[in-house]
Amino acid sequence: MSEQTLSNLMHEDRRFEPPADLAENANVKAEAYDRADADREAFWAEAAERLDWGRKWDQVLDWSNPPFAKWFVGGTLNAAVNCVDRHVEAGRGDKVALHWVGEPIHDGVADTRDITYAQLKDEVSKAANALTELGVQKGDRVAIYMPMIPEVVVAMLACARLGAPHTVVFGGFSADALASRITDCEAHVVITSDGGYRRGAASALKPAVDEAVEKTGDLVRNVLVVRRTGQDVDWHGREEGGRDVWWHDVVDNASTDHEPEMHDSEHPLYVMYTSGTTGKPKGILHTTGGYLAGTSYTHWSVFDLKPETDVYWCTADVGWVTGHSYMVYGPLANGATQVMYEGTPEKGRWWQIVQDYKVTIFYTAPTAIRTFMKQGREIPDGYDMSSLRLLGSVGEPINPEAYIWYREVIGGGRCPVVDTWWQTETGQIMISPLPGVTAGKPGSAMKALPGISADVVDDEARSVGNGNGGYLVLREPWPAMLRTLWGDDQRFKDTYWSRWPGLYFAGDGAKLDEDGDIWLLGRVDDVMNVSGHRLSTTEIESALVSHPKVAEAAVVGAADDTTGQAVCAFVILRDSAGDGGEDIVEELRKHVAKEIGAIAKPRQIMVVPELPKTRSGKIMRRLLKDVAEHREVGDVTTLADSTVMDLIKSKETSAPAED
Repeated sequence: MSEQTLSNLMHEDRRFEPPADLAENANVKAEAYDRADADREAFWAEAAERLDWGRKWDQVLDWSNPPFAKWFVGGTLNAAVNCVDRHVEAGRGDKVALHWVGEPIHDGVADTRDITYAQLKDEVSKAANALTELGVQKGDRVAIYMPMIPEVVVAMLACARLGAPHTVVFGGFSADALASRITDCEAHVVITSDGGYRRGAASALKPAVDEAVEKTGDLVRNVLVVRRTGQDVDWHGREEGGRDVWWHDVVDNASTDHEPEMHDSEHPLYVMYTSGTTGKPKGILHTTGGYLAGTSYTHWSVFDLKPETDVYWCTADVGWVTGHSYMVYGPLANGATQVMYEGTPEKGRWWQIVQDYKVTIFYTAPTAIRTFMKQGREIPDGYDMSSLRLLGSVGEPINPEAYIWYREVIGGGRCPVVDTWWQTETGQIMISPLPGVTAGKPGSAMKALPGISADVVDDEARSVGNGNGGYLVLREPWPAMLRTLWGDDQRFKDTYWSRWPGLYFAGDGAKLDEDGDIWLLGRVDDVMNVSGHRLSTTEIESALVSHPKVAEAAVVGAADDTTGQAVCAFVILRDSAGDGGEDIVEELRKHVAKEIGAIAKPRQIMVVPELPKTRSGKIMRRLLKDVAEHREVGDVTTLADSTVMDLIKSKETSAPAED
């Protein structure tokens, strides 16, 4: 960004007040903001009291050596005990922790398992004993590369129980990506499965582990393998002096008795790798006490969780931070009953699950929502989703039209939508409506949660004020914040804390509207400078998706001799729009001009069958920029489908620019 702030282009007048009964019985009321403002540390201490501690802390926050924070100093606890044991000891062992739904359907019957908290406690204890037998000790790192099956949750909690930090690597990543993560955190044990099911077929995982382990020399001592698909695997068994061990041999036969140790509040809980601009992945380190306090409190407050009656479903894979914070640690610490689904969102399957399990709280990504918009409302309209009472959105800003569709079609017009902003680095939700307090505004994440200090600033770190855009920063430490980058304190400081002294900045642009509510504008790398106007790709994408024929859009800035940069758009049409016809490009260009202004009118629009997305659903705009600037397309290895770029290049069409 330059000295100017971002142009503030779009305006939103629609408001949705909280349902009266939800507001009356909400877990968190408006007074929480005042209480947190009056004494932030006392506020977070109260949130931490929701956990069971071995030893109470001596100090809530030690910020004497910024940016290295310590929360709940001197306190001890065990994450697995908080997620499992304490619910059993409180007499809730018969309560279902996980309604697991496998992807395959055989003869009309799905593969399902219901696991109670008592059963989960036994499985976690057995896995902890088995890992101990394999030589895993407190402080050792364990890599986990698994599909969405219950054993992945068991494995994570067993590691947490032992104090062995885990690093979960998404099961779609390559052997090279897995090897680099194993090497960086020096994991001696890898937990995997023979394979998993995706899009109706068995997908192998063990071969990638074998290849990765070969690349890491003698680092990996054992590979613990769950049998899920039954497909053939190469085997290097212990009886031959090898490393491979079947889960059913060592875990299923282990004792259910395991005495958990209490760990220091700052003991490492997990390392999660996120791609870095330098190519070397960044190992985000989260520790135990603050992370668990932050995730459990925000899960309870943002989703208004009533653990006695709610059925909660977060659709994220555990390979991403959302799966850690809001599918494993937050919900289980709160004693929630939740759904876990193995597969991908094929037509109607999610809504069948909502209907079958009477899901009340549903948390998913805008990418998925727009996919369902493209398919048409006839599919969800065929299911009874009257059990839903709250909807959540995560992963990227949700454009207003997708918000409205989500609220009306999935939520029946009655469910509040909590549009949440947070990051792998923040560990917990930072900005979100509170469903019993906030009047929802389509497209806006609204205000920072109680106890969180967020601001939008200019290049000189001055608050931009209402009606202006700039950089989103955090002014104060928070409990679930990353503590450092694994093995690289200097890179941690350089990456997040060097732009402005004392301010955390992770690269997102934002604007404050006239009410002071926050709108996320995507990565500042995705801001375009068109004829001196700084435009957000997010706003132009929202304008495109507001057209009734458009399901999804991605916008990039491409070099232009006249304007410096020009707006180039890639759109997927809704199924009901057909091919759109040759007039669609001009129609959409005029629509953007009407919604935002002539300055934002795309120079070029390409109608494409799909967009290049990572496996977590994020659009890889740098690849689209390569196409727009007629360059060789860059690395596509992180895409969910690497053939998408070939389809896009073959479809290139554009309309002539107009004045």
